[in-house]
Amino acid sequence: MMGDERRQDLKARTNAYALRIVRLYVALPKRTEAQVLGKQLLRSGTSVGAQYREACRAKSNADFVNKVEGALQELEESTYWLELLRDSGIVAAVRLGPLLTESNELIAIFVTIARKTKSRGA
Repeated sequence: MMGDERRQDLKARTNAYALRIVRLYVALPKRTEAQVLGKQLLRSGTSVGAQYREACRAKSNADFVNKVEGALQELEESTYWLELLRDSGIVAAVRLGPLLTESNELIAIFVTIARKTKSRGA
């Protein structure tokens, strides 16, 4: 699996990601469409860190990969909701740019972790 320092860094990074999602949700307009999209984003975006923490407690490599892939699914979903908020004009693209960048970086990290763990188990 991963070293303790890298694991702590990723725990902190996914926690910071969730907090950014929460702050974005709180700042959304109170219009129905913004709130519906925002609640979807809030659920998926805050779930990433929880999924990763579960992965850190996995009982096997297969369990670890399964949970990392769960975090990856939540990141992909979060990216979708962020893109909808941007493309619908609810939130300015410039405001969402850094969060979309972080989503894509986290996706790349989790894909790499899953691949490396799978290749060690093969």
